[in-house]
Amino acid sequence: MAEPGQLIRSLSGRPAARNFHSFVINEIGMGVASGAFPVGSTLPGDAEMIDRYEVSRTVLREAIKTLEAKGLVEARAKVGTRVLARNRWNLFDRQVLFWIFHATPEPGFTDSLCEVRAGLEMQAVTLAASRRQAEQMRMMRYWLAQAHVSAAMVESHGLAVFEIHRLMAEASQNPILRSATGLVEFALAMALRGQMQAGVTDFAAEKTAAYEALITAIDKGDGAGASAVMAGILSADRGWIR
Repeated sequence: MAEPGQLIRSLSGRPAARNFHSFVINEIGMGVASGAFPVGSTLPGDAEMIDRYEVSRTVLREAIKTLEAKGLVEARAKVGTRVLARNRWNLFDRQVLFWIFHATPEPGFTDSLCEVRAGLEMQAVTLAASRRQAEQMRMMRYWLAQAHVSAAMVESHGLAVFEIHRLMAEASQNPILRSATGLVEFALAMALRGQMQAGVTDFAAEKTAAYEALITAIDKGDGAGASAVMAGILSADRGWIR
C-alpha cells in the first residue's frame, strides 16, 4: 500500500518494494499501467508468473487478489486473469496513482485530474477558512517555512508543500476531502516533474508568496480570498503539468 508522500519521494527514482508480496504487486501493477499487460489481455499463467518473479504460488495469488481489489484485473476460473478497462481502475487509490505516474499518464488523464483537483481544493480552502483550528494554522506556517528553506531540494520541498495541502483538507473537517489527498499529491508531483524537466532549481520562487497569502486568508476566515489565491496556484501547477 502506497503511503502519503511516497509518490513525491519517488521523484528521484522509483523505490524498491519492501517484500516479495509488494514486489509482485508493483511489477504487475506497473505492467498494467504502462501497457506491457494491455487492457483486455490475459496475464501469463501461474507457472510462468511464478518463474518470472521467483515467488510462491501463494504470494502470486495474494498479489492478484490485491490487484483485483484495486480494479486492475479480474481472475476467473478456467479463463485466467484479465486486465480490466481503465474505467474500472480505482483512481483514488494511491498505489494505482503511483503506477500511472511512473508509466507516464496520458494527456487526457492529466486534464481530468486537474479538473477534479480544482473542485476538491477550492472547496477545501473555502471550508478551511470557516473551520480551521489554531494548531492547523501553526502547522501550515511551519511547512511553508520548510518549503522555503528546501527550495533547491525537489523532494523535501514537494513534501512540505503537500503537507500544506493536506492540512487544508484536514482543516475543512470534511472526511471525503481528506481522503482525496492522493489526487492532490499526484498533481503536485506532476507539476514538480515538469519543473525538473524544465531545469528549475528554485522550486519555491514561483509560489511562496501565493502560499503565504493563502494561509493568511484562511487564518482570517476569508473564504473568497483563499479561493482566489488557490485558483492562481492551481493555474500555475496546471501549466507545469501540461
